[in-house]
Amino acid sequence: MRLIDTFPTDRIGDFEYRIGRIFPFGATLDGDGGVNFSIYSKEATGCTLVLYQHGQKKPLVEIPFPESFRIGNVYTMRVYGINMDTMEYGYRFDGQYAPKEGLWFDKNRVLLDPYAKSVSGRSVWGKKKKKDEQVPFRGQIIREDYTWNGDKPLERELQDLVIYEMHVRSFTQHKSSGVKHRGTYAGMVEKIPYLKELGVNCVELMPIFEFDEFEGSRKYNGRELVNLWGYSTTCFFAPKAGYAASAPFGMEVDELKNLIKKLHSNGIEVILDVVFNHTAEGNENGPSISYRGIDNRTYYLLTPEWHYLNFSGCGNTMNCNNPVVRNMVIDCLRYWVSAYHIDGFRFDLAAILSRDENGAPMIHPPLLDSIAQDAVLGKSIIIAEAWDAGGLYQVGSFPGHKRWSEWNGRYRDCLRRFIKGGAECAPELFHRIKGSEDLYGERGASTTINFVTCHDGFTLNDLVSYNEKHNESNGEDNNDGCNDNDSWNCGVEGATDDPEILALRQRQMKNMLNILLTSRGVPMLLSGDEFANSQSGNNNAYCQDNEISWLNWGDLSKNKCQYDYVRRLIAFRMAHPVLRATDYNFSHNGTGYPELSFHGLGAWNLDQYAPTLTFGYMYAEDHAKYRTKEDCFIYVAVNAHWEWHSFELPIIPEGMKWGIAFESSGISFDEGSENFEIDQSVLNLGPRSSAILVGRNPGRKKTKKYDFISLQTLENRESGRRDSNTRPLRPERSALPS
Repeated sequence: MRLIDTFPTDRIGDFEYRIGRIFPFGATLDGDGGVNFSIYSKEATGCTLVLYQHGQKKPLVEIPFPESFRIGNVYTMRVYGINMDTMEYGYRFDGQYAPKEGLWFDKNRVLLDPYAKSVSGRSVWGKKKKKDEQVPFRGQIIREDYTWNGDKPLERELQDLVIYEMHVRSFTQHKSSGVKHRGTYAGMVEKIPYLKELGVNCVELMPIFEFDEFEGSRKYNGRELVNLWGYSTTCFFAPKAGYAASAPFGMEVDELKNLIKKLHSNGIEVILDVVFNHTAEGNENGPSISYRGIDNRTYYLLTPEWHYLNFSGCGNTMNCNNPVVRNMVIDCLRYWVSAYHIDGFRFDLAAILSRDENGAPMIHPPLLDSIAQDAVLGKSIIIAEAWDAGGLYQVGSFPGHKRWSEWNGRYRDCLRRFIKGGAECAPELFHRIKGSEDLYGERGASTTINFVTCHDGFTLNDLVSYNEKHNESNGEDNNDGCNDNDSWNCGVEGATDDPEILALRQRQMKNMLNILLTSRGVPMLLSGDEFANSQSGNNNAYCQDNEISWLNWGDLSKNKCQYDYVRRLIAFRMAHPVLRATDYNFSHNGTGYPELSFHGLGAWNLDQYAPTLTFGYMYAEDHAKYRTKEDCFIYVAVNAHWEWHSFELPIIPEGMKWGIAFESSGISFDEGSENFEIDQSVLNLGPRSSAILVGRNPGRKKTKKYDFISLQTLENRESGRRDSNTRPLRPERSALPS
């Protein structure tokens, strides 16, 4: 007989109950037909379990926890007779209601279990409640019986990833997506062949933890604005039910797991964007959903006057290095890895996770150390957005036992400024291309997550189409969103039919992509950038559940050339392991050349500390070191100037020839080029353009998914451009960015 079975059983109505197990927290189905409930509160004086029939306003039964059911600061009870398919639950907590002392206990309010694995109230996206009806966020009990058929996290090496950041709903909600279940996990499954063809092998999903899309909702110019992005978590353990086509049938958990299993079977990893820095409860004026009414002084950072510290910019800040909160975060991450087979996590405003109970940064934050060294998370990808809204910027210095990778905001900013004409940025850009060895020298190049665009800011197309943000449709007088975008509209603000402006914009996008996908580190793309998606200049579309945020798949056929270019660039990166190496040893390797070298207009002639708009860099891929069939050389030429320039190409070993693989005017080639064998030592590169060349033995047959055009053929095309009316634009000085 188990010890717990020796305790007497009490009864209320049709339900029997007795003392339960402390761990795990939450509601857990036991093998003997009971449901174990366990919840923590340090300062409550009492707790009551409240059970509902699904969707009913009034409780079916309320069961107060006897004092003997409290062990330490944990209330635990096992209840029998629950129909878990129709039952919802919550808690009432007794205690002092004294907000000026940080205490918000209110026994009249039913609160959501922080460990709930499923949450009712928002099971259908956009379904409104009556104006006078509070949304009843209640926990639901799930069965952990999904059949994985041997699936597990893929555990691919981080440096081998090409990350694709995306929003589940926006990805397929537009009618042009052609999927059956638009805006859902199931809709994403239908687009897996697209992701696989594109070549990305990791998706980073914007928040999918349960949130309320109607938080902060409002009408503006006849359009309803909602919380689309979801960076305002209601429950960390439950998937967003409104993203599931099957949620009305209680199947959102299985639908999400099916998506993950399907992605894994196609070689695509899954990273979740997680938001532990704050919750949806906001400041003193926000709703009491869960944490505030359960144990406010434990879960949140508070001032000596018991106001909420706001390092998140969203009203409150979680007290992440409190042992109870720290354990909750670790429990959550372990749950998503074990129950959902998640491959990794990107932590929103992760600098907050390093703050102590007073808000001061810690040298060795316990939470970050725990995540880095946790046994269950030992193979998980962990990525920090290494800054917060309180001004703490830790790019290059984020703590955490060298396990953490970082969104490299310095890479983004430097590349943007250089490409629009910032010659002074070149010396820093050389470090970024090398894998930011100046920031991560002891941690390796896989520490840097390189990106040019992400959900927060302009799309790639808008980055070259707008000088200023255009967020008027957000209803905040264009005061929201970042003002420092490092963008350039190429001469016209917004949409245009000027062919020269459009050609320049296309080159600028490809210039950034060429550098991004040939830099050491881990590249990340924003979904839709591969076919020039636009948000009409909105750089903060968090509230736009409409065509501003939804991907218009009609642009895929319209911009098929850009899509093909990006697809081939990704394939090129995957074909050359020298681009994905993690060390910073650039000395001579088995080829007899430095593994990575930088060049000016003259080969081997560049002052890496001087401003410039023209440079080249060359990788020497040693076949023995990288286990390829033969040595290979990759040369990237970059001309950010508004003039033509001639690049002297480095001399490579006898018998090898240079050929063009990519040129930002739009040229990229499949196999079959007949003019590869050439004798050319100079590349003439047009204004604001770049090219990727490969040096190899032309007599050897290749099977790669990209191929080359001879420099002579390119020269002929360039000559034609110079003499034609469609040559690359040379903007007037007045049109150049400052």
